[in-house]
Amino acid sequence: MVHAANHSVQGAPKEEGGFDGDAPTAILIEASSGSVLFEKNADELRAPSSMMKLMTAEVVLHTIQQGGVKLTDEYRISENAWRKGGAPSGTSTMFAALNSKVSVDDLLHGAIIQSGNDACIALAEGMAGNEQSFAEMMTKRAREIGLTQSTFANSNGLPDPGNKMTARELAKLARYLILTYPESYKLFGEKEFTWNKIRQLNRNPLLASLDGADGLKTGYTKEGGYGMAGSAVQNGIRLIGVVNGLEDSEDRASETKKMLEWGFRNFEVKTLFAAQQLVGYAKVFGGDSGSVKLASPEPIDVMVQKNGNDKLIARIVYNGPVRAPIEPGQPVGVVRVWRNGNIAVETPVYAAESIGRGSMMRRAMDGVGELVIGAFRAGIEKL
Repeated sequence: MVHAANHSVQGAPKEEGGFDGDAPTAILIEASSGSVLFEKNADELRAPSSMMKLMTAEVVLHTIQQGGVKLTDEYRISENAWRKGGAPSGTSTMFAALNSKVSVDDLLHGAIIQSGNDACIALAEGMAGNEQSFAEMMTKRAREIGLTQSTFANSNGLPDPGNKMTARELAKLARYLILTYPESYKLFGEKEFTWNKIRQLNRNPLLASLDGADGLKTGYTKEGGYGMAGSAVQNGIRLIGVVNGLEDSEDRASETKKMLEWGFRNFEVKTLFAAQQLVGYAKVFGGDSGSVKLASPEPIDVMVQKNGNDKLIARIVYNGPVRAPIEPGQPVGVVRVWRNGNIAVETPVYAAESIGRGSMMRRAMDGVGELVIGAFRAGIEKL
């Protein structure tokens, strides 16, 4: 996904079938392609509150995937975890007992289903020694998966000026969790969890009010307001919606539901290029061919309005010319697709063939050509 301008609204006006939401910041995307259906101030940094627990879950799941932690490992509930996030805290908690040992599996259940702050702190302390070190892991991992603006100061989203995320990056994180950890993602759809003989329901109201809803997280702090990251699947299409900054807990649920329902009602998937279909060409430098074919190993899809009024433009963007030799599958650039003047999706494209090194004469001619083009560009920049 490519960032649109801040304080922007992407989508048709309400009178033309567009979405009209009340949330200060919001975004709606299709999960498979990342296609943006609607956005409003989606790059505005705000306190993510408990929605930030999605990043905590990602760090834990990634570490498990890499073999650094096992679901059966046990972490002790420290006095810090108990007082700050447990029964005495008055915040959302899984009610883990002081000094008890709890498995990583149960702590994940508590963090995701019950939004337990004690569970998050215990995971942070168990994995990194303390919350500050774990928060540094979160920020580092966020950069690795493409979240360029998010910052984290703790594991749970409790008020701290260092906790900042945008609606776009929350949606991107939700999409990453869904696509990367499909089995573990099922936790977000579990409707209840009992721990310490206390049965608690999942805090996500969408699970009971929207067909196909199976995640993700609600959040609230005084600084950030009420927010929600929600996802649902209908007719084989998964949408992800994020809202933040609302003043009422009921509004976050109704706004997210309204946005998701609008997306399902008005959009459908259109395949622009099939898997391995020729997408276009990139110019080659010093090769036995002047260009290389480009394709994507996956279909390039975009969500379009069912009324057929969308205008689509697709362009290949790359740094070139691409220097030979070139191997099949070598990443070359991206295809950017605009829908009605807004970037809707961006997908990598790869070389679909091998290009060997050209003759010395061919390389010399390419070199001269680049010198001429470079001089021309320099002249333009001076104007």
